[in-house]
Amino acid sequence: MQPNSRPALMPLDAALQALLATVEPTQAQENVSTFEADGRVLAEDLVSALDVPGHDNSSMDGYAVRVADVAAAAQSGAGLPVSQRIPAGHAGTDLLPGTVARIFTGAPVPPGADAVVMQEEGSPDADTGQVRFARVPEPGQWIRRRGEDIAHGAVVLPRGTRLTPAELGLAASIGYGTLAVVPRPRVALFSTGDELVMPGTVAPEALPPGAIYNSNRFFLRSLLERLGAQVTDLGIVPDRRDATIEALRGAAAQNDVILTSGGVSVGEEDHIKPAVQALGELDLWALAIKPGKPFAHGRIPRDAAAGGQGVCHFIGLPGNPVSSFVTFLLLVRPFLLHWQGALAGGSVGGSAAALPPALPLPAHFAWPRADKRREFLRVRRNAAGGLDLFPNQSSGVLTSVAWADGLVDNPPGQTIQPGDVVNYLPLAGFLS
Repeated sequence: MQPNSRPALMPLDAALQALLATVEPTQAQENVSTFEADGRVLAEDLVSALDVPGHDNSSMDGYAVRVADVAAAAQSGAGLPVSQRIPAGHAGTDLLPGTVARIFTGAPVPPGADAVVMQEEGSPDADTGQVRFARVPEPGQWIRRRGEDIAHGAVVLPRGTRLTPAELGLAASIGYGTLAVVPRPRVALFSTGDELVMPGTVAPEALPPGAIYNSNRFFLRSLLERLGAQVTDLGIVPDRRDATIEALRGAAAQNDVILTSGGVSVGEEDHIKPAVQALGELDLWALAIKPGKPFAHGRIPRDAAAGGQGVCHFIGLPGNPVSSFVTFLLLVRPFLLHWQGALAGGSVGGSAAALPPALPLPAHFAWPRADKRREFLRVRRNAAGGLDLFPNQSSGVLTSVAWADGLVDNPPGQTIQPGDVVNYLPLAGFLS
C-alpha cells in the first residue's frame, strides 16, 4: 500500500458478515426464576406439557345448553329449568336432557352441552326457576375448546427467543416456574481520551480548555444493558499505552467482550491498536457508512490474560457520539444477539436480519447531497405521516439522536426529494 493510500471502504453487509463469523452462539445455559427472566434469551425450546385450555370451557357468564333443547322450547314457548350451577374452578355433572346449567366464565362445559348462551340473552323466571332464551344458539357458541390455544407437546417458544413480559406470562401459563436461559454476555466497557471528563466531577464553567464530558459511556452502557449484557464499567483509561494494555489484559480475563469508543485510529495518542495487537489480534475496518467509518474488531486470548481459557472479543467504536451510537446499533447489537443465539434466523449472511423491519414512508425533506457511503439519517415521524429530518446531521451532534425516533437507511449515491418513499428504521425496533 502506498503511504498516502487509504483502505477500501467495507460495505455494512460485508462487515456484519465478517463480524458475526468470528463467534458461534454460546451453548452455555443457566436456570432462573420466570419472575427474573425478562429480557433473557431462551437456551432451549419451551414445550408445553398440557393442553391450554385444559378442558372445553365457557368464554361467557351465561347458560350451558343443548341447542336442540333450546330450539324445542322456543317452538313451544316454554322455558328450561336450571339443573346445576358451575362456577370457574369446579366441574359440573352431565347435563340432564331438557335442562340448562348456570355457568360462569372459565368453568368447564358439562358433558352433553353443545353451546353457551350469554346471560344477557336469557330471561330467568324467579317463580318457576326456568329460563327462556331470545334466540336459538349456534352449536359451539361461546365455548373455548380444549387445546385451542396450546396443544400438549407443542413448542410454545423456540430457543433463541428474547423473553418479554407477555412471553413470561405464556411460560407461566404452561407451568414453568423456572426457565433455561443463556448466560448474560459479560461486557467490559471503557473510554479512552485525556480530554474526557465525567459529568458531576467538574462544573461546566470549570471545564479545562479542550475537555468534554464523556457522553458515550452513558448511552453505550444503557444500550448494552438493554441487550441483556452484564456490564463492567472500567471508566476512562488514560491515553498511555501501558495503561491501555493493563486495562485490556484485566478485562479480557473476566469478560466475553470488551467495548471501547475512541482511540481506534492511527494517531500518536491512539493506543488501542498497538495495545490490542500486543495481547492478541486486531482488524481495523473503514466502513462504508455515514455516520461512522472507523471500526475495530479483535480477539485477545485469555491464556494471555491471567491464564484464562478461550478468547475475549474486542470491539472498538468511533469516538464521535452519533457515529458510536449508530455503529453500535448496526454492528454491536447483532453481534451480541448472535452470541446469545437470538439474532432473527441466526443469519450471518448480511444486515437484513440484523436490522428492524423497514417501513416505507414519504420523506418530507430534501437531501440533495448524495454520498458514496450508505447513510443513516436521523429523522422523526410527523403528524402528516411523513418524515422530518433533523437539520444538523453531523456525527458530533448528539441532539439529533435524542430528537429522532428513527433512521432513514439511504443507499450510496442516493439523493432524496420531498415525497420520495424511503426506508425508515424505527429506533424502537433497535432498542426493544
